[in-house]
Amino acid sequence: MDIAERYLRLAHAIDAHREGFVDGYGGPQEWADRTPRDPADLRAEAQALLDGVASVEDDARRTFLTVQARAMDTMTRLIAGEELPYADEVRGLYDIEPVRADVAALERALAELDAALPGSGSLIEREEALRARVVVPKDDILRVAEPILAHLRERTRERFGLPEGENFTIGLVQDKPWSGYNWPLGNLRSRIDLNTDLPVLLPSLPDLLAHEGYPGHHTEHATKEARLVRERGWLEHSIQLLNAPECVVSEGVATNARRALMTREELEAWLTGELAGVAGLDPGDVAAFLAASRARRDLKGVSATAALMLHGDGAPEAEVLDFLRRYGPANEQRARQSLRFISQPTFRAYIFTYSVGGDLVEGVLERGGTPGFARLLGEPVTPGQLREGTPDAAQ
Repeated sequence: MDIAERYLRLAHAIDAHREGFVDGYGGPQEWADRTPRDPADLRAEAQALLDGVASVEDDARRTFLTVQARAMDTMTRLIAGEELPYADEVRGLYDIEPVRADVAALERALAELDAALPGSGSLIEREEALRARVVVPKDDILRVAEPILAHLRERTRERFGLPEGENFTIGLVQDKPWSGYNWPLGNLRSRIDLNTDLPVLLPSLPDLLAHEGYPGHHTEHATKEARLVRERGWLEHSIQLLNAPECVVSEGVATNARRALMTREELEAWLTGELAGVAGLDPGDVAAFLAASRARRDLKGVSATAALMLHGDGAPEAEVLDFLRRYGPANEQRARQSLRFISQPTFRAYIFTYSVGGDLVEGVLERGGTPGFARLLGEPVTPGQLREGTPDAAQ
């Protein structure tokens, strides 16, 4: 049996036990058998896959499949009931170290945010008041998103190219643990859902749409399908696994997607000019939010640290909520939404793909610029290669 077929069949067999492990699939349907199998059989199959991957001739393909197969092996251990320390779960699934934020650095960022927020009252009161002034009404989100996506798509096409025939649909959903999600559908298509449980803010919308669409998840999935599946016949890239090292690269790409297209100065001019007009918001409120957001950048490791507290340290939920409220900084609703995300079995270890992957791909952008980012969109690269700054990942 071909290595890609073995890989795809095992992925679906795992998904029968851990629904959501397969995040998207566009390969042969006859390989998508989700008939439940004995966990011991899955373990043996995962170990056999690892042995088989070693004989793959192409270096890039073998390296990618090796780390992916190790993650599948880790998942079969969890399915079989093995209890792994939380940090080992993160390492085994994602090939990264779980990083804890430095509390002193978080305190400095909070002080900067406190100084940047206008008005009077507590930090959280001023934060919430400013957020309320830059909300895009729910009925207006898709209208405002339209020109943003058009601009991002054109810039992506000019800078990185797009496969002929790629496209996606976009819609609004509720009652989800995430703010946005890209569902790969195969055939160069995907579906983007924006969650409206919490207010959608205009200053966050370009980054969110770049993250999910251009040049983020949709662009990466479509580009790899065109180049790796259609051109090279590497069918393992017709599937996206949620609990595997590929997600570190994917979330790193998506976290840096807007930055790969435009500078912060260009973004701020766009938001306080054209986009504030499209959304009918006061440019001064948008500018004030953007000024405060510079301090928020240094709070990016808060959710991952909260996950370490919850799953690694065994901290009670009340303590974790207090941490999220303070360093989010977040009101009760937003803190509980973050807790909900890191409590989900599928996402409890996934949370580190954002912070760790974001830092790794930011390094690629700094070293390799547009060509480095383009390589991540179209080539199989692992977290280990990004850590090492290998030529394949950085040039």
